[in-house]
Amino acid sequence: MADPARAPKLTRREIDEGTPRATRAWVAAAFTRTEDVVYIGLGVLLALSALTLLVAGTVTLVQHLLAGTLPERVVELLDRILLILMIVEILYTVQVSFREHTLVPEPFLIVGLIAATRRILVLTAEFARLLEKGEAAFRNAMIELALLTLMVLALVASLMMLRRRGTAVADRA
Repeated sequence: MADPARAPKLTRREIDEGTPRATRAWVAAAFTRTEDVVYIGLGVLLALSALTLLVAGTVTLVQHLLAGTLPERVVELLDRILLILMIVEILYTVQVSFREHTLVPEPFLIVGLIAATRRILVLTAEFARLLEKGEAAFRNAMIELALLTLMVLALVASLMMLRRRGTAVADRA
């Protein structure tokens, strides 16, 4: 992504004459500003989504706690919590992209890892219901679980390789 601070400085004459170099610099700066506006919009939408889910999850938790039905709803609440965590990680990815003007792979791998873990937890919590649905449903769930496990291993290996190579994400300050 273009960084206007690194763009070569143009002379007043080059700017006045409208040289191709000046035009390219102007277009690159316009694209950078547009990209920043889009990142800000995405960040606002993600933040509002996460906050809305957090408030709704808190209300649901309190309702089920007061009604005494929390044990039956723990998986549903865990699913919502992990979804909020995914949205926050995506928000962090947008923040890094906005700040650094570069696409960093590590946050995407973390979001994938959270998504796979989320699905594994929900799938294993539903095993009893899957057994009631029949052998085919259970077999399909086991195949999905195996594929998710392979995906988790691949994502963890990718994260370890990135960190070993020294391309970790900028500090979360």
